Amino acid sequence: MAVPKTKPGVIAAIAAAFIAIAVVPAASGCGEESTTAAEVAATIGRPTIEFVSPRNGAVQRGKAVVVKVDIDNFRLAPRHFGGEPLLRQGNIRFSLNRVPDCVEPAKLQKAIDSPFGKGRLVGASFDTPDYAGPNGVLGERIGASGSYSPATRPEIFYSNLRPGFYRLIATLASNDGATTQFHDVTNFQILEAPGHEIADCVGGKVSSAKAAAAAAAD
Repeated sequence: MAVPKTKPGVIAAIAAAFIAIAVVPAASGCGEESTTAAEVAATIGRPTIEFVSPRNGAVQRGKAVVVKVDIDNFRLAPRHFGGEPLLRQGNIRFSLNRVPDCVEPAKLQKAIDSPFGKGRLVGASFDTPDYAGPNGVLGERIGASGSYSPATRPEIFYSNLRPGFYRLIATLASNDGATTQFHDVTNFQILEAPGHEIADCVGGKVSSAKAAAAAAAD
């Protein structure tokens, strides 16, 4: 039996109907908060954050540090900073601390023996407006000054840093500031100017070079 032919106009109508159905899920939602299939696929993987600069073990003489990170499967949301938490969306907490120049041996040993970092040598914080600039100002506004500097971009600029060893942590946080388990750590050194070397430790204390080795453990 012959199969009846379908008119071209009917075929076009059927195709248009299927296209309309396929587009509806992608267009659902309100304004900029709508989620496309591509955005959903991008958030399937595990969120990651990784330092681009300074690299772990970096050494420099300049007193300013440009910090940059790479982020995957997590969206920075400046317009929702401090708002309700949304899945895999938020900001970054940068925490910069300077390892003490000289450390009591007992404190150093405690840091070495602490696999979870509870006894880690933290040192002075540089997350204040004087060092972290606009991010430090924002941190001061939300009561985080001296603890961390919030960022809604994958970068931060620290200046006026003293020579010594530094430990920098970047942690992904929700819109409301709650931290996640996703973080990265880098350690770097700012060298002393020629003729201004740090004095040797006295009283049995350990130099910052050895203390930095303990601080490097994540």
